[in-house]
Amino acid sequence: MSRAELPSRRTLLAAAVVATVTGSAATASAAVPIAGATRPAAPGRAAARTVDNRAWTTYTDWRSGTAAGTRAQAGVRPGVVIAKAAGTTDYTDPHTGRTAAWEYATWTSPVHRLAVPSTEAIASWNAHTPEGTWIQVELRGSYSDGTDTPWYVMGRWAAGDADIRRTSVDGQEDGRSSVWTDTLAVDDAASGLRITSVRLRLTLYRRPGTRLTPTVWRLGVMGSDVPDRFTVPASTPGLAKELLVPRYSQEVHKGQYPEYDNGGEAWCSPTSSQMIIEYWGGRLTQEQLSWVDPAYADPQVCHAARHTYDYQYAGCGNWPFNAAYAATFPGLQGVVTRLRSLTDLETLIAAGIPAITSQSFLKEELTGAGYGTSGHLMTVIGFTADGDVIANDPASDDNEAVRRIYKRREWENIWLRTKRYNASGKVVSGTGGVCYLYFPARPTSRQRKALAAVGVR
Repeated sequence: MSRAELPSRRTLLAAAVVATVTGSAATASAAVPIAGATRPAAPGRAAARTVDNRAWTTYTDWRSGTAAGTRAQAGVRPGVVIAKAAGTTDYTDPHTGRTAAWEYATWTSPVHRLAVPSTEAIASWNAHTPEGTWIQVELRGSYSDGTDTPWYVMGRWAAGDADIRRTSVDGQEDGRSSVWTDTLAVDDAASGLRITSVRLRLTLYRRPGTRLTPTVWRLGVMGSDVPDRFTVPASTPGLAKELLVPRYSQEVHKGQYPEYDNGGEAWCSPTSSQMIIEYWGGRLTQEQLSWVDPAYADPQVCHAARHTYDYQYAGCGNWPFNAAYAATFPGLQGVVTRLRSLTDLETLIAAGIPAITSQSFLKEELTGAGYGTSGHLMTVIGFTADGDVIANDPASDDNEAVRRIYKRREWENIWLRTKRYNASGKVVSGTGGVCYLYFPARPTSRQRKALAAVGVR
């Protein structure tokens, strides 16, 4: 996002739902707020679990689903591929107007019963889509009253943009839940209605008459029911460590490629993604970057913006699209989740895993930022001896200024809260601890333990 305290495009989509949940005319920073508040745990009692992750990644996982034209593929990185097309369909791309025929096959996951009856669900995936292929991800939930949602489209995605324009799908709702860009949310969480189980469906597409196939290595869903809150309890510092993560500024790209969300000033998400991708050794070739104006610095940031851009949302901040982009680099996987505390972030940093966090705040709420925002992504790379957060903040004038130190108490509150007041004094939403995690496809034992500790496998 830009530095200004302005509504994002997702804000405008979510405003009606926020008004219903909060009881006031409001806007949202990145996704609709999570209502259904719970009381803090009593002393000596563990806090209620608020997030549940389920991912299908192994050969056994892929064999456990229902296949129609797909097959599980073994190997170092197991996945699901087209074996024999189940049929052919026409798809009219809403962003180009072009209609084309595509062969398709499907894979449907088993039902996953959520350990946390949820007000929100976010799917994410990692896939290889060679030119001439693409995928669609759908989610169907079961409500706590025993009825089901429709099959909601959570994304139509390809790594490139030659065949289709990757896109979220607006206007999906059934009167009780709605899809807001990348997030399925219960419309009136205060009613007590929850999503208790989910299934995911993959549709793999290819040009007719070819043997091309997408390969999906990871498919997952995060369900959550985070307590409604303006403030969160203070955590105790437990780690002093800093990871050496490349630093890139989005601001140096201001005005470049305005067709991708008005240029670099809005590229906090892909800029943050590129920082962590390169931390893990991901590099783009000169051929891949050949489309970028050679006069532009850090062309890989322009590339990341183009390849995370959601043509319906009209921005680069689609959370699963960023995770999917990261996983196009060899040996990487990405997931969207929520974390519970800065202690969770410390666990990851201790294992060498940085995180991209989503937050919104007024200028005076984050000392040293120098701006306010309705939605912004930063890269957390470590903690000082006093427990303060070390972040690579892409909303900086140049690369040298990207490394920042932010006060721990301020940071944890703006990141973990689900409600806040905007510059007009209206109640708006916070992300409740949303983050992207990018990590090796074959993590070390220490990395696996850290990821498991925060609910990710």
